[in-house]
Amino acid sequence: MTREADILCIGSVLWDVIGRSGAVMRVGSDVPGRITRLPGGVAMNIAMTLRRFGLIPALLTAIGRDAEGSELLDAAARMGLVTEHVYRSDDLPTDRYMAVEGANGLVAAIADAHSLEAAGDKILRPLADGRLGTADRPWSGPVALDGNLTEALLAEIAESPLFAAADLRVAPASPGKAERLLPLLSCPRAVLYVNLEEAGLLAQDRFTDATEAAQALVARGAARVLVTDGGRKAADCGPAGCVWATPPEVLVTRVTGAGDTFMAAHIAAEMRGESGARALETALAAAAAYVSGDVA
Repeated sequence: MTREADILCIGSVLWDVIGRSGAVMRVGSDVPGRITRLPGGVAMNIAMTLRRFGLIPALLTAIGRDAEGSELLDAAARMGLVTEHVYRSDDLPTDRYMAVEGANGLVAAIADAHSLEAAGDKILRPLADGRLGTADRPWSGPVALDGNLTEALLAEIAESPLFAAADLRVAPASPGKAERLLPLLSCPRAVLYVNLEEAGLLAQDRFTDATEAAQALVARGAARVLVTDGGRKAADCGPAGCVWATPPEVLVTRVTGAGDTFMAAHIAAEMRGESGARALETALAAAAAYVSGDVA
């Protein structure tokens, strides 16, 4: 069994098309700004951050055999990510994400991850065929999993022997997909990373702060939950209790990918041996540096 990676990143790998303006924007705004295209998607954002912290992530995703897909895989390989386990589809196009951000934050976004959804469990074949594991000898390292997968596939992963030994770190792709994580809520191996809005959607409730939200999800059966709340206090709660920390104050210049950066930085911190409030503070500092524009 080949173990060329430190961690698996399973989920969306696509092109981000982001329009940013320094102006406050509302519905119908037409303002000057910058439009960029760069590798993105939750799994890709997490992998890129993990690589920056010295880890070697392997991508498990679906990418089309089109020019955009080949260009995306070339970019990932240049960054040092393991790409040979990616499922390449002959008839599905490479996915895309489009967002508009203003001085008031994210104005709107559309995630076109239909190819990833259509590929289904084909992206998991390397975990069963011996390349990364088998049902009898499953992958035993960390796994970063994102909610762009279908709810049916996430439910299968929660019960699958292929993940029986994995350290599952799970994030929703967006508030609109948060409820897809419900099958993983009671999985004893899963650590959930959500923001305050996503926590409310999972719990079908409203919370005033991150600690209250994390405690509520643990009470509903979650093994461990980390909840962020923008520039306010974040919390990390499990059956043994909670720790919390407040992010550094920074000027926010971008928001797309901030939660992915937080999750990746926290995973990397714990893999280095940090724990508790210290790992939480490390992750919040990395996310703050990202949103301020200090990290490319």
